[in-house]
This record gives sequence, structure tokens and C-alpha cells, in this order.
Amino acid sequence: MYIITGAAGFIGSVLVHHFNQLGITDLLLVDEMESGDKWLNLRDLKFTSIIQPEELWDHPIWSKPLAIKGVFHMGACSDTTEMDMDFLYDNNTLYTNVLFEICARKKVPFLYASSAATYGDGEQGYQDEHKTLAKLKPLNKYGWSKQLSDEWILQQKKTPPCWFGVKFFNVFGPNEYHKGKMSSVVYHGFNQIKKDGVVKLFKSHRKGYVDGGQKRDFVYVKDVCRAMIELMKAGKTKKSLSGIYNLGTGEARTFADLATATFKGMGIKPNIQYIDMPENLREQYQYFTQADMGKLKKALPKFKFMNLEEAVGDYVKNHLMQKHPYLGV
Repeated sequence: MYIITGAAGFIGSVLVHHFNQLGITDLLLVDEMESGDKWLNLRDLKFTSIIQPEELWDHPIWSKPLAIKGVFHMGACSDTTEMDMDFLYDNNTLYTNVLFEICARKKVPFLYASSAATYGDGEQGYQDEHKTLAKLKPLNKYGWSKQLSDEWILQQKKTPPCWFGVKFFNVFGPNEYHKGKMSSVVYHGFNQIKKDGVVKLFKSHRKGYVDGGQKRDFVYVKDVCRAMIELMKAGKTKKSLSGIYNLGTGEARTFADLATATFKGMGIKPNIQYIDMPENLREQYQYFTQADMGKLKKALPKFKFMNLEEAVGDYVKNHLMQKHPYLGV
């Protein structure tokens, strides 16, 4: 059995789908469904059971640790604008740390979601080397909540048999529909095009960047989930691979590129409008992110990511333009 936290969310539910594609349905899912549409992410997938996050600590499965093949901890508050630091610390930092300790004690492989938000404005670069991690200065409370776990975990002498922290860059793809304002530019752009025939992007407020020229390392959620499964598989046979890894493509692309690819996927001529960025976002806005992927390439030398146009095309044509955009078995 595998345990997946945050299983009804964006990345967690796609991870469930990928396990199903591998013929694996013995999955213990951990999440809160609440009153929104997250349940639709799991409706067409197969799993053993689903429990609330607070139920995990005393679940009977821990009495049979050899039955647990691994824990994928995707559960967290992923809202980068969340202001309640106590809430973020409890949900993102402490929950991760306690789960790490349990997996270390029970000798269960463990993989958790960190974030590229830990890199802040990128002044220290985007290298996932452990020796430089403590120098990073996140720009928001969400990023700091992830940074705190990364630093704490690196200090632990007792660890799971293999463990990984993965720093997600700008992930997009199916099953993100419930995320509202935190959904990707592809999702928002697609809906803007359907409604008004135009995509609105932020103007640049920094010299050296044209409007729409701000760059991100956009990575497709399907690739992210394949990589996580492959990483844990590799770690089980080579324990020395354990550590913190970037999970992007290693190629920064502009928001204009992303919008253009969305139009192309819909078969519509590009029409981009640039608007002023809100004042409250300008000081913490990242103009460039690009994952250093050397470490992951060494761990998974045969792994290949889709390019931006291929990934956006798949998302738009095979999901957003379909009557039922959710992933199924």
C-alpha cells in the first residue's frame, strides 16, 4: 500500500491517477474534501480508502509498516498569499516534520512536497544543493513554511530508508480546477479566451523585461508525478539518492509563450492584453525562475520532460476542451 496525503488536490490526485495507470489501486488517501469540487478529482479513480488528515497518526496501517511501500506527502496549504503564519506552520511545517519522524521510526520510504518558493527572488540561484539551502530567503510566508521543513529535515540523524523533498516549480495541468486564483495561467487563460477571446497578462515593472517577458520554469503535472514515482523507485535500490531535488524542466519560458501555446492548443490566433500588476504583489514578484536540474538528471538519467508546447497542447486539447476534463482510470 502507498499513502498519499493531499490526495484530492491537484498534484495528489494526478499521482493517484498515475498509480492507477500502473495497475496500483491499493492506496490510502488522506485529505479533506470540504464543500468544494475537489471530490471530482477522485471520482473516476480507484483507491482503498480515504481518511481525514488527523486520522493518519493513529491509523492501523502503522502497525504493519512492512505493508507500506511509501508515503507521498502532497498535503499542504499551497496558497502563496496566505497570511496566517501559524496556520501555515501547523499545516505545512509541523505536519511534514511529524510524518517524516514516523516514517523514519517505521522505516517507510518518504517523499514530500517542498516548493521553488523557497528560492525567493532567486538571488542565491536555483541550485538544490544541501550546503546552500540555509542561505535561501523566501519572499512569502508560504515559501518560509516549506523552507523550515527543508532545513529541519536536513538536520535529522534518523531518517526513513530513502527520502526525498521535491521543490515544485510552476506546475500546471488537469485537476487544478478547484484552486481558484491559485490555478495556472494556462487554466485562467483558457477561460479568458473562451469568454472574451483575449488573455490578460501582467505588464513588466522591471527593467530588462518586456511585458509578458517574465519567465518561469513551467512544468506539466503529469511529468511531475512520473518523476516522483521514478525517484522513489530509484531511491529504494540506491539509498544514497535521498535528498532535496528541484522538480522543474530546467528551461525558463515566458508568460507570453505560455499564453501563445494556449491559443494554439485551442486553434485560435493569439490576442494578449497587458495589465498593471497590483501594487501589493510587485515587491514579492519573481521575474525569473529556472530549476537547476543536474541533480535529478543524475538520479534519473533516462527521464524526459515534455516541452512547453507539447504539454500545454495536451492539457488544452485532451482535458480543458473536453466535456469531462478530469483524469480517470
